[in-house]
Amino acid sequence: MRALLAEDDAILADALCANLRAAGFDVEVADNGAVAEYLLTRQAFDVGIIDIGLPLVDGLTVVQRVRVTKPGLPLLILTALDGLHNRVAGLNAGADDYLTKPFDFPELEARIRAVLRRSQPPPPAGTPAEPTDALMVGQLQFDRDARRVTIAGQPVDLSPREWLLLELLLSQRRKVITKEQIAQAWSTDVSESGGPSSLEVYIHRLRRKLEGSGVGIRTVRGLGYLLETQD
Repeated sequence: MRALLAEDDAILADALCANLRAAGFDVEVADNGAVAEYLLTRQAFDVGIIDIGLPLVDGLTVVQRVRVTKPGLPLLILTALDGLHNRVAGLNAGADDYLTKPFDFPELEARIRAVLRRSQPPPPAGTPAEPTDALMVGQLQFDRDARRVTIAGQPVDLSPREWLLLELLLSQRRKVITKEQIAQAWSTDVSESGGPSSLEVYIHRLRRKLEGSGVGIRTVRGLGYLLETQD
């Protein structure tokens, strides 16, 4: 999937690019509205992620102009403006979704994949459903493609590091995961600060969020952590 990210904050743009590329997106960045409009209207992208407060041409104008020439292109607005009138203006300009800053990357990725799904034509009647890669353990459902975690059908809000930690534990369940393996998994995430000393904090948070799922995290002293089902 090819994505255009229109963001003039270089630090945020770098962090989002790293996360989007880790999630499988081919990303191009525009640091002003004029470049974003030019690229979106003249090149092939699967989705546009557009900040409102862009220099030269504001994000709302970019959305309005792109929508004229690319009516089916999924467009998602990112902005610090969270007032009702701001959200209404963004959606009325032609955006498919509107996400306010600050946000956690898993939510952004989930929203991107949601607008991409909505942009696809429905399959012909009688077409069998494609298999899902969602993993069920106890009451916990982990859907990597949709970037979604639920417990008994209820969504669970995870930070980027909590997501990576749970993904690692699930992928290696029945095996002990060392702190070094977790640190290596976290090295792909640049959206959260904190060194190895903060691992216990994330383990504690994740344990609390997994309550009622039938899944727990056991500390194996001197070795690491183990995901186990609870009878």
